[in-house]
This record gives sequence, structure tokens and C-alpha cells, in this order.
Amino acid sequence: MVEIEVANRSGKDLDLGAASDLIREVLQAEGIGDGELGLQLVGPHEIRDLKREHLGIDEETDALAFPIDGRDALPAGVPRQLGDVVLCPEVVGDAWRAPLVHAVLHLVGYDHGAEMEARERAHA
Repeated sequence: MVEIEVANRSGKDLDLGAASDLIREVLQAEGIGDGELGLQLVGPHEIRDLKREHLGIDEETDALAFPIDGRDALPAGVPRQLGDVVLCPEVVGDAWRAPLVHAVLHLVGYDHGAEMEARERAHA
């Protein structure tokens, strides 16, 4: 099972049960049934700072992904560390599902393009 550690620093509510279910659904469809993942909910200033620091772009965004293991082969007994998804509820509002799917797909190695778009449509 994929363990999801959630931290909410955004001050906003999000259906964390539905978000966790969606994360697990996407990962299962990608062939990943075990591992650990962080879901961070942050405010617009924090996500802007993260995007500027890590991508060199000074703007708010809906979600960011910080992958670790992806689909890499791991030694037996070592839990898969998928990485972290950072989501800004104030930016995404009620339309949080698509940005969450997009970020989770980045964790497992997809880059922007036709293949990622097809995977996103499969989870829409």
C-alpha cells in the first residue's frame, strides 16, 4: 500500500480522503502499489517561493512535484520513496484533481508531452 503523509500549512480544507484515494488510483494504474509519498498543502506565497527556488520561475502555481525514486529498481526490502507533491488549495480551488494527477505523474517519471497528457486523460 502507498503510505501518504499529509501536512496542511495552507489554512484551507481539502478532501484529504478523496485526494489520497486519487493518488493511490493513479499510482496503481502506473504499476506502483507500495511506497511512501508526501502531500503538502501550502499557501500561494510558499508555492511561489518553491517554484522560484526550484524552477527559476517567479509565479504562483497549482502544484509541484519533487520526485525521488520514481520507477527505479530498488534493493529488496527498501521502501519506495516516491517524493512529495505540493498543492496550493487557494490556486486550485475545487479543481484540485487534475493538478494532483499531473504532479503524481511527474513523481513516476512522466515529463510534459503527449504521453503525459494521455495518462492525465485516463484519470480525468
